[in-house]
Amino acid sequence: MNEMSQLSLFLVVLLALVIPIFMARFKVNNVPTAVAEIIVGIIMGSSGFNLISNTASLSFLSNLGVILLMFLSGMEIDFDLLSRKNNQKIRSQSGKMVDPLKTAFGAFIGVAVMSLILAFLLKLFGLFSEVSLATIIFMTVALGVVIATLKEKDILGRPIGQTILLTAVMGEVIPLLLLTVYASLHGGNAEQLWLIILLFAAAIFLLWRFQQPYNWFVKVTKATTQLDIRLAFFLIFALVTVAETVGAENILGAFLAGMVMKLLEPSEATKDKLTSIGYGFFIPIFFIMTGVKLNLRTLFAHPTSLMLLPVLIIFLILAKMPVVAVYMRKFDHGNAFAGGFLTATTITIVLPTLQVARRLKVITSTQSDAFILAAVVVCIVCPIVFNSSFKLTPEDRIKQRVVMIGANTFTMPVVHDLHDKWYAIKMFTNQQNNYDTFKSRSNLTFIPDLNQEALLKEGGFDCDIFVAALHNDQKNIELSRMAKKMDVKRVIVRLQQPEAKTINDLRAAGIEIFNFTNVRSALMRALIESPAVYQVMTDTKNVLYSVVVRNTAYTGRQLMDWEFVDKMTVSRIRRGSTWLSPHGSTVIEPGDEVIFSGEFETADHIRQILGKE
Repeated sequence: MNEMSQLSLFLVVLLALVIPIFMARFKVNNVPTAVAEIIVGIIMGSSGFNLISNTASLSFLSNLGVILLMFLSGMEIDFDLLSRKNNQKIRSQSGKMVDPLKTAFGAFIGVAVMSLILAFLLKLFGLFSEVSLATIIFMTVALGVVIATLKEKDILGRPIGQTILLTAVMGEVIPLLLLTVYASLHGGNAEQLWLIILLFAAAIFLLWRFQQPYNWFVKVTKATTQLDIRLAFFLIFALVTVAETVGAENILGAFLAGMVMKLLEPSEATKDKLTSIGYGFFIPIFFIMTGVKLNLRTLFAHPTSLMLLPVLIIFLILAKMPVVAVYMRKFDHGNAFAGGFLTATTITIVLPTLQVARRLKVITSTQSDAFILAAVVVCIVCPIVFNSSFKLTPEDRIKQRVVMIGANTFTMPVVHDLHDKWYAIKMFTNQQNNYDTFKSRSNLTFIPDLNQEALLKEGGFDCDIFVAALHNDQKNIELSRMAKKMDVKRVIVRLQQPEAKTINDLRAAGIEIFNFTNVRSALMRALIESPAVYQVMTDTKNVLYSVVVRNTAYTGRQLMDWEFVDKMTVSRIRRGSTWLSPHGSTVIEPGDEVIFSGEFETADHIRQILGKE
């Protein structure tokens, strides 16, 4: 490696370290880090000081970067959001019922149509002749940028957040599949297009083959083997190799590998390690080198390409205007406008797309530079517009849906004490007297015969938690089994005089049991043995909470270093299947479940902070 190559590699690695530090120091929050890295690359590359050149080693690391970027993009796909069960209609801040999947699909169809129209206009104006390629680029959405922005605003768990996320997922997956078809047709591999099916078959095979071994890998992995990471890289290179063999793009193979890895349900620690490898080293090199290879001097020397730049910026934004139109029918107009602008951010798929287009020689270098620069400008402008326009409202939160069967002196205090910030509760009763007594104090529905057909009609199984709490044990058991068959996530049954066999059968079916007799005796024992514990459990001013720590700002740190540790009392920590006794020096890991108590408002705030991804 000559001196110039060594200097280039050193500068790129140095910039990858310095850029996020600089952005944190000067609080540059509105510009995505990827965009900042491209801009710095432009300044340090052929368009600026020409201190960095595109050497063989940097080209290799950059290619690895784009493969890992697509792999991690595949891992961002949340398949639970795509299931019909998790896309029931929910009420938005504007009071309208929203189906996030249906709304996102309608929005993306509008984007696809608008992108095609704008691509034809480009050809009509004589600015760019490849209609198919322009259409693919205009409909792309930077999923990584969108997710980061939604997390920052804490709206991933809200109706509009889910809708924007699903729109972004479609804006990454569909253009990538279309790019594969486009590359096959233009690369002389049209007869091999059907072989791409083999790629999907390989992905399904790997998923089926490694589901069980992966669970075993997680158990036996250790610091010196890191089997979960080795499996991830095996998936990447296996599917990239298959993709290239069948004439598809390697980025599609990497993306599918990410989706397979996601379906294997890796632990938070595994996700963190993979993200650290990608975004900690390889991906920043890809973004910086993208800027280095941009030649703005040549771009500005060509009047046609220079004229293309402002048109592309406008068209990239116009392509997402159907999103605004669809969102405005379901959400607050200001937030709908902001959400539409956020989906206009497009960089992560555009860069690999242009890389493929240059390889196929269907786009000139200056045209490619114009597209990249336009995407960079849009990625700077759109998040700023979103952050300044979007107004966060507590009413728009998606709550856990609870169905309570039975309105009586036991259930009503429970419903009253459950915080309406976290839970949306529907109650059902078959007792007319109880309905008349409690209907004004809760969301209560009277059903004379509590059978499956009647509950289905009233949405009795559209919930996250189903509680059968009638005074009749046999009816509660019947209802709980019914709810489990309807795939309700958590089912709780209240039993007053249970038999041992019944308890074992219900637990085997995955049904949680609230044993009235055991609870009363446990409370009495607590009052005799540990009055303080009894006080914590029955105190109305303080609460006992359980939270799974997902916020990486609080993982890898000792408990004593948390700024709010003096406002909470940590009782236990569960790590996997092991219970830990907490100490000030205990280091919290991603996915740890922390059980703590504190004053209601403070504990509620802490729970929200620690649980936020």
